[in-house]
Amino acid sequence: MMPFIRVMENGDIEKLGVMLDAFLLEGDPDEQYELADMLTEYGFVQEALKLLEHLNFIFPEEDQLKIDQAQLYLELNKEDDALEMLSNIEKKSESYPQALLTLADYYQMIGLYEVAEHKINEAIAILPKEPLLQYAKGELLFETGRYLEAARLMEELLASQNELQGVNLPLKVAEIYSAGAAYEEAIPYYTDALKKEAAPEVLFQAAYAFFQARQYETAAKHLNHLLEIDPDFFSGYMLLAETYAMLEKNEEALEAITNGIARDEFEKEYYLFAGKISLKLGRVKEAESFLQQAIALDPEYMDAIYILSSLFSQEEMDEELIELYEALKQEQFEWSSMYPLLAEAYERLEMYEKAYEFYKLAYTEHKEDVAFLEKYLYFLLEEGKREEAKEIISKLQKLQPENSEWFDMME
Repeated sequence: MMPFIRVMENGDIEKLGVMLDAFLLEGDPDEQYELADMLTEYGFVQEALKLLEHLNFIFPEEDQLKIDQAQLYLELNKEDDALEMLSNIEKKSESYPQALLTLADYYQMIGLYEVAEHKINEAIAILPKEPLLQYAKGELLFETGRYLEAARLMEELLASQNELQGVNLPLKVAEIYSAGAAYEEAIPYYTDALKKEAAPEVLFQAAYAFFQARQYETAAKHLNHLLEIDPDFFSGYMLLAETYAMLEKNEEALEAITNGIARDEFEKEYYLFAGKISLKLGRVKEAESFLQQAIALDPEYMDAIYILSSLFSQEEMDEELIELYEALKQEQFEWSSMYPLLAEAYERLEMYEKAYEFYKLAYTEHKEDVAFLEKYLYFLLEEGKREEAKEIISKLQKLQPENSEWFDMME
C-alpha cells in the first residue's frame, strides 16, 4: 500500500487514477477493500467509491459493502442513492442493524430526530446489548437536549467499559451533565477522565465545572496546570482571573489577566477585566489605562465605556470625561447613558449652559431615575428655572409619594 500512500500524500490525482485502474484488475479483493478505507481516510472519496462499486459488483451478497458504499454516497451528498442502497438490505441480514444505524446518522444529520431515534430503537430491539447502538442513542439524546436520559444511558455503558471506539466515556458523561448545567454531577466524571489524560481542553472543561460548582481552589489548580502545559490556551487566563477574583485574591487575578494580555493583546475582554480588578485594588490610573485600551480596540465597547465614564465621574475627572465623550462622538458613537455624568461634569466645571443642555438630554431617558431627577431639580433651582423645576417635583411626587419633602418644596 505504500506506493498508494506516497501518491495520495503528494496529491497526484492523475497518477492515482492510473494506479487504481490497474489495481482493480490485478488486486486482491481484501486489499482493494483495505485501500478503499485508506482512500476515504485521505479524502479521496470518489476513488474509494470506485473501488467499492467494483467490490459490490463482484460480491453482491455482501451487505457490509452496501453500507460502506451508502456512507460514501452520503459524504458526496447523493442521499437518494444511499437510501436506495440501504433499503436493499433485508431485515434478516446480520448487517441490518448497522444499516439502521447509518440511516439514523443520516436522519440525525438533517434534523429529523424522531425518525433517527426510531431507527436506533429498531436496531436496539435486534441487538439490545450492543454498546455502539446504546452510544448512538445517547449521542442523539445529547444533541436534542435530553441531557438526563443521555447521561443515564452513557452511565450504563460506563459500568462495563471506560472507552468505546476511542471515546473517553467518563469525559462524555461529564460533558453531557455540564451541557445540562448539572456541574456537581459532572465533577466526578471529569476527575475520572483526567486520570487517563490531562489534555488542555479537558482541564479547561473540568475547571469550568468546578468554577460553576463554586469549588474555586480546585478550578484554579486545574487552570494553572492547563496554562503550564499550554500557555496559548487563551480562554484559561480569563477563567483563572475570574476564579481568583471569586476567592478575593485580586492581586493573583490581576496577574493572571495581565499574563493573558501578554499572550493575546487584541482581546478587549481581558482589558475590561483588568480595569475592573485594578479598581478593586484602588489603582485608578492602571484601571484607566486598561479601560482606555479596551475602548481603543472597540470604540463602541459599552461595558468599558460605562465603567471608564463612571470612574471619571466618581473621581471628578471632569475634563477627562468630556474628552472621552468627544472622542467617541468623532467615531460616530453617542451613548445616552453618559449624559447624566456629563451634565454633572459641566456643572462642576461651572459651564452651566452645557450642563443644562446635557441635563435636558438625559431627562428624556431618565424620567424614572429618582437620583438623577433630584440632581436635575437642584440644578434647575440654582439656575432659577422654577417652572421646569415644578415639572421635576411633580415627577418626584409620583415616584415617591411617601416623601413629604417634595410636597413641601412644591408649596
